[in-house]
Amino acid sequence: MSVNQYLPRFFIIAIVWLFAYSYSEFFATTITNLIIDKTQYEYYNAALQFFIYDSIKILLLLSGLVYVMGLLRANLNTQKVRDYLQNKKKIFGYFLGSLFGAITPFCSCSSVPLFIGFTTARIPIGITMSFLITSPILNQVAVVLMFGIFGINFTLTYIAIALMCGVIGGFFFDAIKAQRFLQPFILNAMQKAAKPMQSQNSDEKCTLLMRHTFAKQETYEIVKRVYKWIFIGVAIGAVIHGFVPQDFFLKYANNDNFFAVPIAVFMGLPLYTNVTGILPIMESLLTKGLPIGTTLAFCLSSVAASIPEFIMLKQVMRYQMLTCFYLFLFMIFIIIGYLFNFIF
Repeated sequence: MSVNQYLPRFFIIAIVWLFAYSYSEFFATTITNLIIDKTQYEYYNAALQFFIYDSIKILLLLSGLVYVMGLLRANLNTQKVRDYLQNKKKIFGYFLGSLFGAITPFCSCSSVPLFIGFTTARIPIGITMSFLITSPILNQVAVVLMFGIFGINFTLTYIAIALMCGVIGGFFFDAIKAQRFLQPFILNAMQKAAKPMQSQNSDEKCTLLMRHTFAKQETYEIVKRVYKWIFIGVAIGAVIHGFVPQDFFLKYANNDNFFAVPIAVFMGLPLYTNVTGILPIMESLLTKGLPIGTTLAFCLSSVAASIPEFIMLKQVMRYQMLTCFYLFLFMIFIIIGYLFNFIF
């Protein structure tokens, strides 16, 4: 295939990808309403719509982002990028990772494809984890809504907390050398990226077609490795979303007692929601008199992690790293909860 053949196909596929991603929710809603009557079977309708939409969205994100990352780094000396980031003050790198997470509108599961792309591009694990922690708990839409609901002081406080969690997480996962706990296929992809891909002439940079071949092969290998776990994870998320009302969890944390904060975090972690959707719940809890720290702890844990995300991350992390990740979130959110209950 020549370059003249490749470019038109690339643009056509890119347009189809953008169209599919933009209308995935509409497609999922339309198909679900044709299959299940929403008025009679509301919970089944919500679960199926959630499953179709999130499956499409996450698979599109995974394939698209891994392919683009492959194109970019096929001739990129990722060692230089890695060295540049490592030579900077670590806190600067963690802050950049957290800031990038804050401007990307992803939920906990949608952040996983970018996590894979960053690790295979050999971005330092601390920076990558800063992104993974911050991305689901902060985005522009949530900031705007939060400002309208809670005002400027609460919004700025929440932003500072989200970025702080990412920075602290970066320090923690670099300190324990968490990269060694990634799955072998991710480590192999990182080794391939250690040197820029070149043509037979070592001084000649790789062509566009070579980039395409490299990116396509890597995309195929990674998607083939994790796609079934995406379906399993989203299916579990769909059941939680459709059949388990959040009030079921909230009522057990809605007590002003010493153990309310850890109970709130423990019950929030399995949920699968996003920061935009959790804001009305935060408002409701605060107006009912729930302490602000307990409310923050529950809502942060609800959006930062979930059972579906755990299943997907298990395909790229070993249990040691997964355990550290969830224990870190559990402890940091408990500390935040107690701290804000004490201050306010």
